[in-house]
This record gives sequence, C-alpha cells and structure tokens, in this order.
Amino acid sequence: MLGLALSGGGARGIAHLGVLAALDELGLPIGRLAGVSSGAIAATFYAAGVPPREILRLFQEVNITQITRIALSRYGLFRIDGVGPLLEKHLGVGCTFEQLRLPLTLVATDLVEGTSVRFSSGLVVPPLLASSAVPILYKPVEYMGRQLVDGGLLNNLPVEALIEHQHPGLRIVGVHCNPPNPDAQFNNLRGVIERTLNLAIGGNTVISKQQCEILLEPTELRRFRTMSYRRAPELFEIGYRYTLSRADDLAKLLQAS
Repeated sequence: MLGLALSGGGARGIAHLGVLAALDELGLPIGRLAGVSSGAIAATFYAAGVPPREILRLFQEVNITQITRIALSRYGLFRIDGVGPLLEKHLGVGCTFEQLRLPLTLVATDLVEGTSVRFSSGLVVPPLLASSAVPILYKPVEYMGRQLVDGGLLNNLPVEALIEHQHPGLRIVGVHCNPPNPDAQFNNLRGVIERTLNLAIGGNTVISKQQCEILLEPTELRRFRTMSYRRAPELFEIGYRYTLSRADDLAKLLQAS
C-alpha cells in the first residue's frame, strides 16, 4: 500500500488530483494520506471517496470571492470560515476522520507555539480550514484552544505524519508540487513576495524529501504561479501524465513490500 504525503502549493496543488487519478487508473492501492494546505483539500476529498476528476469539477465551479469574507483585521485580510459550509455540503455536516474511507492526517501550524499540529481524529472541517489558512491573507482559525494557520508554513511535505503510523507494507511517497524554479521572474512586489514564500517553504521540505521512498515532483509545475487557478485543467493533466510516467517505479516499490 502507498502512503501519500501531499504538499501545499496554491493552484499548483491541483496537480495532486491528477496524481490521484493516475494512481487509481494504474490500480495502485493507497493505504493512508497526509496533506497540508491545497494538498490537504485534495487528500480530504479523496479520502472521503470523491473521485479526483469529480473533485476537479467541484473546484472549477467554486467562486472564491463568494465564499471568502473580508476581515480587514490586524490578523488577516479575509476570513476563511465562509468556506466551511461549502466543505460540509460535500463532506457532510459533522464529518469526522473516523468516517472517511481512508486514514487521513491534516497538518496545520500553531501560531502561538510555533509548532506543527497534526489532526487525525474528530471533526474534519476545522483542521482542513486551518491547514489552508495562508498567514496574513486569511485570519487564523481558532480550534481546540489554538490559533491555527497554513501547515505549509513549517512543514510543507508532511511525511512524518505517515511514518508515525507506518505499518509493514506501507511505502512512503511524497507528492511535492513546488519544484524550484531558478528562472522565476520577480520584478514587482507580488513576484518578490511569492518568490520569498516559495524559497522559505521549499527549505522546510529538505528532510521530508529525503524520507520519501519515491518523490513525485513534476518539474512542469514551475511554470505556474501560486494563483493560477484558471489553469486548473492543465495542472491536473501535468500531475496525471507525470504519475503515469513513473508507473514502473511505483509498481516496483509496491512489489518490494
């Protein structure tokens, strides 16, 4: 069985859906998932039994401006809690980790303690919102007495969440959708901010990548911006095609179990 750690990456995280679709098509079994930020969203819906192409369709129907709420507070520009009802519509009100089809761990960052926090039991939606709450852009999510934001801030490839639950036969695969781009252009403020965040987040995945038995990291994704949501079909296809190209490596990994 494969244990998948899905990274964050904004719009590039849509490639995770292509990866999952390819794994299904190849008949490669998935035993456990861990996700952060956009990877948390993909992992959660897949763990709930929603087919990857259906997740893509649902995502394309969403108007982000209609579900995020202006906060304009000292904690963030927007409130992400408006996304909660949408998630509950598809996952079910009161959905718990225990009700999911596959075991799942979601990772967020505790702003007060400065630590990564893992969730794998209880309610699903609050940790999912927290894991996706980009600092500054979104107000922190208050849950279980914590102030929580995007898990990618400290841990953008949550491999250890799989390792701590590892059982014989579970093979660790990291899916990283933030390949380094040495040719990135940053001649304006937006570009500088995006480049800075990518470098900082990329730095916290070095050890995690080394812990993977296989790392799936489509280099084509370096051409896309964090907010390239309108290019969702392209991003999906990149993840899909790349995973098919690694089919032999993945099959061999499972055969070695």
